[in-house]
Parts: sequence; C-alpha cells; structure tokens
Amino acid sequence: MKVGIVAQKGNSRAAYLAADMCEALAAVDVEAVVDDATAEELDVTGVPVEAFDACDLVVSIGGDGTFLYAARGANGVPILGVNLGEVGFLNAVSPDDAIDEVLSAVSAFREGTPSVREVPRIVARGDDWEMDPSMNEVVVHGPRRGHGGGAGLEVRVDGSLYSGGHADGVLVTTPAGSTAYNLSEGGPLVHPGVDGLVVTEMAAREGMPSLVVPLDATVTVTVTDADSAVVVGDGRTRRTVSTPTEIRIEQSDSSVRLAGPTADFFEALGKLD
Repeated sequence: MKVGIVAQKGNSRAAYLAADMCEALAAVDVEAVVDDATAEELDVTGVPVEAFDACDLVVSIGGDGTFLYAARGANGVPILGVNLGEVGFLNAVSPDDAIDEVLSAVSAFREGTPSVREVPRIVARGDDWEMDPSMNEVVVHGPRRGHGGGAGLEVRVDGSLYSGGHADGVLVTTPAGSTAYNLSEGGPLVHPGVDGLVVTEMAAREGMPSLVVPLDATVTVTVTDADSAVVVGDGRTRRTVSTPTEIRIEQSDSSVRLAGPTADFFEALGKLD
C-alpha cells in the first residue's frame, strides 16, 4: 500500500507531523511519500503532488486550502484531512489523533472495508475549453474587480433567465465551498448534506438574492460589456477569455473521495470569524 502526505506549506508543525506519520506507516509496511514542498521542509526526497494519483490514500495536514491542493493531485484517490486548528470543514481529524486515524484507515483499506464518501466538484466550460474540476467554487468576473471594473452579466439556470445586469462577477459554489468565498460575498451557509449549488452575484447593481439550485443544474453565465472575462476555480486555476462569451458551470463527473471520520459541521462553524 502507498500513502501520499501533503503538509501545509511553511508550517513546521505540519511537516514534523508528516515525518512522524511516515515513520509510523513504514513500521506497518506501508510506503509513504511526501509532496515536493513538504520534502524540502524535511530535507528528504519528494514527488510532485500530481503524482499522488498513484497512491491508495492521501493525507492532507493543514487547513482547507491544503486539502484543496491535495485533492487536485489525488484525482479520485481517497483523502483523509488532518486539521491544524483552523476552521476545518474538510479536515475532520485532530493532530493528536492523526497517526492513529491514518493507521486505522490503512487497516480498513487492507481489509477491504474503507470508510469513503464522495463530495461533488464542479467544472467550468466554454466552446473550446474546460477548466480543472473545483471543489469549492467557480468565479466568473470581468477583467478586474472594484470601482470601474465588472462586466455585463446574464445568469441562466438550465436555460431559464435568473438575473442580468452589471456586476463584479458571479460565484457558483458547492455546499463544501459555501463557507469560503461565497460566505464573504454574502451567500448562504449550506449544510454538506444538501445536494445543491449556490449562485451568488458579486457587487451587482440590481442583482437577485443568492439562489440554491439542484446539484445537476447547469448554470450559464454570459459576459458582455468588458474587454475580457476571468474564470477562477478554487482560487488556484485561472483562465482569461475574450468577450462576449458564454460559460457553463455544472457538476463534474470527477468527485472528491473523503476517507476517515466526518467533520462536525456545526463545531467547525464555531471557528468562523
């Protein structure tokens, strides 16, 4: 069995826990690898996070940002999240319990009884391009945000017009992402047990309220009255497209698979500022 470990970049506590985890895994005859950034912190040999799809299990040590980074490399491999005292909606395991939980997950995988659940991701597409899947949100905005920026935006759900006018942008968010960028833009909190997507306009002049739509809905954002449009996935992947343009956002065929215990959503809410 092979386990990939990603520690929060620049966090020595996360790196040292990763080192201890590697030793514990080696003791039960499991190959452990760390990503390049963690390897640099520990002065060992690492592998690109994109190679983690060759693992049987991936462990993310840090916050939700670290988890999202690990998920991009895992590409469907189950991920167990260790929370280092942050909000931790995706990371259910405490540092004190981390090694025991990982060893328990390894035993379950070996016995053929892993505890794995799926979390949806979404993807943005144009006529001749497609973004990588996003676990939290896809943002569509004009060439820049703020005074004098924005664009003409039209939002449709399964072809039906929902809103239109000038705005900084539009957020389409999964339940997992409702506590992130969506919340800062005035969107609602959504329990992870809800099968839906949230559509939230950003600084709209005459916008509509946030809207929760079915998980299998297609949200279409048409951008006009701007030199270009920018599409951003999970704050990490970015694409600039010419306008006018139509961008379709819908559930991806590729979900994220979570291993280990489930985080207490309401306990995590208590850590929000």
